[in-house]
Amino acid sequence: MVAEMNTIFGRKLGMTQIFEEDGSAVSVTVVEAGPCPVVALRTREKHGYCAYQLGFGKRRTKLFNKPESGHFKAAGLEPSRYLREVRVDDLGEVKVGDTFTVDSFHPGQKVDVTGTSRGLGFAGVMKRHHFSGGQATHGQSDRMRAPGSIGQGSSPSRVFRGHRMAGRMGGEKVTVVGLKVARVIPEENLILIKGAIPGKANGFVKIKTSTRR
Repeated sequence: MVAEMNTIFGRKLGMTQIFEEDGSAVSVTVVEAGPCPVVALRTREKHGYCAYQLGFGKRRTKLFNKPESGHFKAAGLEPSRYLREVRVDDLGEVKVGDTFTVDSFHPGQKVDVTGTSRGLGFAGVMKRHHFSGGQATHGQSDRMRAPGSIGQGSSPSRVFRGHRMAGRMGGEKVTVVGLKVARVIPEENLILIKGAIPGKANGFVKIKTSTRR
C-alpha cells in the first residue's frame, strides 16, 4: 500500500539538464527518493506526539547491532540505512509496513529540500562572511585579507558572542524552500528538481511539500 504523505527521504545523485517542450534547457538536480517504509509509529497517547518513522536506503545486515536489527524485525522489514521521524498532527490511516514513494509528488509542485551543505574547511572572513578586507595601499603589508578590530579596548574588554570571524565553513543543515518539481519518474524512484539543492552527490536529503505558494 502507498500511503498519502508530503515528506520523503532520498539521496542526491547529481545535476543534469532537461529540455522543455519549447526547446529551452533547464538545470535540474536528480534525487533518488524512496521507497521509504513506515518502520514505527509514535502516538500522542503513548509518546506525547504523533509521528511516523521512515526508513531509506540499504546497508549490509551485519553492520546493524542487535537493538537496531530487532527494531526492524518487530516491524517485519529489512533494516534501512537511514531512519528518521516525521511529525504530523494526525497519523490518519498510516500504519507500519506502508511505503512512501515518489508517486505523491507531481511536476510543477513546490517543495522544500533539506540537506547537509558541503564542508569547506577553515575559511577566512572574506570567504566566510564576505568582508571587503583592508586597504591595499598606504603602507599596508599583510592586512589585505585580515578581519581588523574585533572589539573595544577597556570596556567591555571582551569579544561579543556571535561575532563574525574566521572559522569552519559549511557542513551545516540547510533548507532551500520553494523549489519546483520538474519531473517524476516513479519506475526509477527519481524526482527531478529545478535548480540546486544542498550537499554533495550521494548526500542524504529530505523533500517535503512547500508551505510557500
